[in-house]
Amino acid sequence: MFHVKHTKIIVVGGGHAGVEAAGAAARMGADVSLVTLNKAAIGAMSCNPAIGGLGKGHLVREVDALDGIMGRAADAAGIHYRLLNRSKGPAVQGPRAQMDRALYRAAVQAAVAAHGIEVIEDQVVDLCVQDGRVVGVVTTQHGDLSADAVVLTTGTFLGGVIHIGREMRSGGRMGEDASSALAKRLRSLGLPMGRLKTGTPPRLRKDSIDWDSLESQPGDSEPVMLSFLSKAPAARQIHCGITHTNSKTHEIIRANLAESAMYSGNITGSGPRYCPSIEDKISRFADKDSHQVFLEPEGLNDNTVYPNGISTSLSAEVQLDYVRSIAGLERAEIVQPGYAIEYDYVDPRALDATLQLKALPGLWLAGQINGTTGYEEAAAQGLVAAMFAVCSARDEPMEIFSRSNSYIGVLIDDLIHRGVTEPYRMFTSRAEFRLSLRADNADQRLTPIGVDLGVVTAERHSAFEAKLRSLDEGRRVLGRDTYSSKEARSVGIELALDGSKRTGLELLGLPKVEIGQVCELVEGASDLPADVLAQLHREAIYAKYLERQQRDVDRLRSEETTEIPRDLDFAAIHGLSAELKEKLRKAQPTSIASARKVEGVTPAALNAILLALRSREIRLRA
Repeated sequence: MFHVKHTKIIVVGGGHAGVEAAGAAARMGADVSLVTLNKAAIGAMSCNPAIGGLGKGHLVREVDALDGIMGRAADAAGIHYRLLNRSKGPAVQGPRAQMDRALYRAAVQAAVAAHGIEVIEDQVVDLCVQDGRVVGVVTTQHGDLSADAVVLTTGTFLGGVIHIGREMRSGGRMGEDASSALAKRLRSLGLPMGRLKTGTPPRLRKDSIDWDSLESQPGDSEPVMLSFLSKAPAARQIHCGITHTNSKTHEIIRANLAESAMYSGNITGSGPRYCPSIEDKISRFADKDSHQVFLEPEGLNDNTVYPNGISTSLSAEVQLDYVRSIAGLERAEIVQPGYAIEYDYVDPRALDATLQLKALPGLWLAGQINGTTGYEEAAAQGLVAAMFAVCSARDEPMEIFSRSNSYIGVLIDDLIHRGVTEPYRMFTSRAEFRLSLRADNADQRLTPIGVDLGVVTAERHSAFEAKLRSLDEGRRVLGRDTYSSKEARSVGIELALDGSKRTGLELLGLPKVEIGQVCELVEGASDLPADVLAQLHREAIYAKYLERQQRDVDRLRSEETTEIPRDLDFAAIHGLSAELKEKLRKAQPTSIASARKVEGVTPAALNAILLALRSREIRLRA
């Protein structure tokens, strides 16, 4: 795509959202300046050393499909790959990889340099506003910097306060200053803002752990890559360890809850419900005798281990006590205490579908400033915000991401319409079109959009076109001939004896049919690349379900106008979680359309409400 107008974009913050924003704008031909407090921290993983997971893996693939940085950087640094939900269908499987922190940071910084992005080490303390529009930023050392658009990605730095027990200190993350002046400036604008919190566990010395006494967790023997351009891991693969908390651990934590920042009243912000601190786990799940802890080495040459599952804001002394009560950690040493961090966010309902502030044109927000949690959610927002910022500055058309074409669309739609009461995390259950929004087909869904917007490079475009040609050839080979039940039985595939015939593609979609059986039957199929066969197998499996899904979605849309009686007892509806029942009780939605906007309401929950309404109607008629 050829652009005549010179475009200047300033990105504030060098975290995952900021890096993707800067990269996207640069790929679109904009002149990009990335302003960050610490150049060396670009690409740093503030919390867990992993990329991907359930729902999150879909976002990584979608960012990668738009030629983002995260997927390729992750595959350059991945040391332990696991496909989550492997026993379930492809639609809800989540690719995940544990990183070598140093390798990941190096890969991200190399990508930033390769994009030709100007990195300015400075602090943004104010916005330049002219005629009601943001036209730049004010920094402490470089003064005023002008731009056509500004993308703000402050992470946990905006008014950040670190909590360790009763100790409180200003900070964006351990060892780095908070962005207090900018937080004050945003609040002065009268924006709808609030406080959220997140936390991290203590880091342990690897050589102080009794690894021989722990359960070993290997990675997958056939790793699933995070980038469509990657073929195999670049780094040496390792094993992780698994242990569990116990009754003694829980006793220590209960006895010291008053020392926790969350329970002492020092923190007012809400934390992530689906990634609770160990204090929350002990309090909320008092009936559980133990909780699983994954011991994840932070690098091949790093003597630090991330104990996933024991995030905390207890004092350093109590942390050491409860850590040493856990099997295999009796002599463990803490190299950095865990902590909670509270920070400012802007209510995302103040944004439009491009992530631009409605009340302040020229300013786009992305990442935790919008109330989300997670590297992947941040990266997706950063990329989208920058793409739309560039398009807006050039007066070019934009294609808004929708719930039907991407998890990115689901993420943005949820944020700007429902807002957040706790840090937002992506799950596959949030997507009503999840059968078609699979991680494996993210490039087929989004790369053409990226090409049209000019965010996809020639290298990615060429690789994508080659993949499409291979898939088309595979469909031609597998769909060329039909096979009788007798021919199918010759390779172990059982068909109904009704005289009907099926193509190779149709056979692939049958339950318990393996790719090898179809390759044995269909001439030329065994010559197709393994990844092409695997992709066509997934497509065949879902072919018949996609039609049914579309019917369900159409029905749901038609029923959105259905009224909900005020006396409907949400607590009596089967299929709703206790938390959702309480949210619905408080919100008292008057229709299915308004119920959809209640935070946490999934398509399955809407169907449960509709079923309850139909049952109620039948009873009233009887």
